[in-house]
Amino acid sequence: MNTERYDRQTILKEFGMEAQLKLQSAKVLVIGAGGLGVPVLTYLNAMGVGTLGIVDNDIVSLSNLHRQVLYSESDVNKSKVAVAVQKLKEQNSETNIISFEMFLTCENALEIIAGYDVVVDASDNFPTRYLVNDACVILNKPFVYGALHSFEGQVSVFNFKGGPTYRCLFPEMPKSDEVPNCNENGVLGIVPGIIGNFQALETVKIITGIGETLSGKLLLFDGLSSTFQKIRFAANPENLKINALQEHYDFDCGVAVTSITSDVFQQVIEEGEVQLIDVRTPKEFSRNHLSFAKNIPLSELDERHTEISYDTHVYVVCQSGVRSRKAVEKLKGLHANANLINVEGGMNQISKHALKY
Repeated sequence: MNTERYDRQTILKEFGMEAQLKLQSAKVLVIGAGGLGVPVLTYLNAMGVGTLGIVDNDIVSLSNLHRQVLYSESDVNKSKVAVAVQKLKEQNSETNIISFEMFLTCENALEIIAGYDVVVDASDNFPTRYLVNDACVILNKPFVYGALHSFEGQVSVFNFKGGPTYRCLFPEMPKSDEVPNCNENGVLGIVPGIIGNFQALETVKIITGIGETLSGKLLLFDGLSSTFQKIRFAANPENLKINALQEHYDFDCGVAVTSITSDVFQQVIEEGEVQLIDVRTPKEFSRNHLSFAKNIPLSELDERHTEISYDTHVYVVCQSGVRSRKAVEKLKGLHANANLINVEGGMNQISKHALKY
């Protein structure tokens, strides 16, 4: 270890070389290399965390660049994990960086998380957060939580030294129509940086033992008023008894939704004509879309659902897969016998394939 590199933090009497050595021997898993994951990875890497694991299966898109500042224009359509590994190595060649170019699932979560000391949840969806929580409870791993909405963000630490878990704060997964979506509602570019840096700070405190963590406390940040608020919450002992993952993690929607991956969807396209409904906004649709897609925004679906032919399979897509799932649920209520199929990961994943736009 190059001690000069970390001199400005090791001279802090509350930190010192002892804390630096703890960082060097620590293994941190960051789930998500997007708005939150980028500042977490950048600062933990710079500060000298010995091993960083990165889990993501997304590509860089132009709409990411206003907030995901590790990436540049030349990285658009490239794997986020691959680009992040390259740039983090350039920042600090001493870090051992392990990449998992995949989504976290019930099948791989326990195996991946088991090898790390701390998990940072930098994901952007509720199913992943509940999966991370349950895996961390089973493996007795602390995890650092962050979430964003518009001009606001929140941070907490879960499952740390017998403290509360994510389910102690949010016992049940919300319904899909109760979930705000950043593609529809947006997020101010700097807010993920603020929240992600708080997540990095909490991670450092967990590893080194300095200061007081946010275990049992939810930190709320309002960017418009530049104010912070802390909400305390207690552990529910029942939530500490989880000993197995659920068979699947999905929104509590009450409606069975058939989904396919972008890989399978590409095969479907190659086999013949496809009816594809794109439920993004007209502005999103104009930026990029598949040439055979019909644009019916989710907000207009109630009025325009009759424009769809239900005597054949109906594939539904959005940017990330959240709104398309909502659209399938809505259409199921209107056309119970229709063959409705959600394309998982939406255009974010479809962009990986050489499909005609």
